[in-house]
Amino acid sequence: MRSITLGCHPACVMRQHSVTHDDVIRLGGVTKVYQAGGPPALADVSMGVAAGEVVAIMGPSGSGKSTLLNLIAGLDKPTNGTVTVAGRRIDTLGEGALARFRALHVGIIFQFFNLLDDLTVEDNVLLPAQLAGASRRRARARAAELLERMGIEQHRDDYPARLSGGQRQRVAIARALVNSPELLLADEPTGALDTASGQEIGRLLRELNAAGQTLVLVTHDPGLAQRYAARTVQLVDGQVKKAGVPA
Repeated sequence: MRSITLGCHPACVMRQHSVTHDDVIRLGGVTKVYQAGGPPALADVSMGVAAGEVVAIMGPSGSGKSTLLNLIAGLDKPTNGTVTVAGRRIDTLGEGALARFRALHVGIIFQFFNLLDDLTVEDNVLLPAQLAGASRRRARARAAELLERMGIEQHRDDYPARLSGGQRQRVAIARALVNSPELLLADEPTGALDTASGQEIGRLLRELNAAGQTLVLVTHDPGLAQRYAARTVQLVDGQVKKAGVPA
């Protein structure tokens, strides 16, 4: 796998946990309630993630990790509070505007890859660029560049079912990066992989961050968080119990 140079995000200056105007993510008093009268999935959460920082979000099942990630991705909206990503207040956007915003500014890596089996590797990577309205020529050049950097360019015409789990996750990462997003979200990115493949993906994420990519990583694995994240946010019952400081 080739070394990765993104060249589009400044490396962060590590800082104490606080919300600043330089944050790629800013949450202000965010609460999410799914059922009236029920307990909140998130309760008055305020936090920031700086440009170039890598943050791990941890907590037991039901702690609010997935809810937090969905709010940051614009896949859900808070009951109260504000969500700002890449300088844009996204909690006020309509569904169409949110979809366009995600396509351009947020890349998402899923635990089970979420690749389309009836599309080739190249076409899976191209899909977000097409949705964002990029020219076919430029999108294909970007996809080719990413597949080469991921070390899987020889599989560009293959279908996902022919690839190993580690290879499929690298395709998913290339897809997430095709529009050069300010923010990369990873939801248990090694959870469906064997140990060796998981370590490869972990090293790849660390290399992406070293090149300046802002990354938020949701994981149950404290070892993964310790190895690859500069800071850990611990959620318990929908509240931030530990914000951590950069290592």
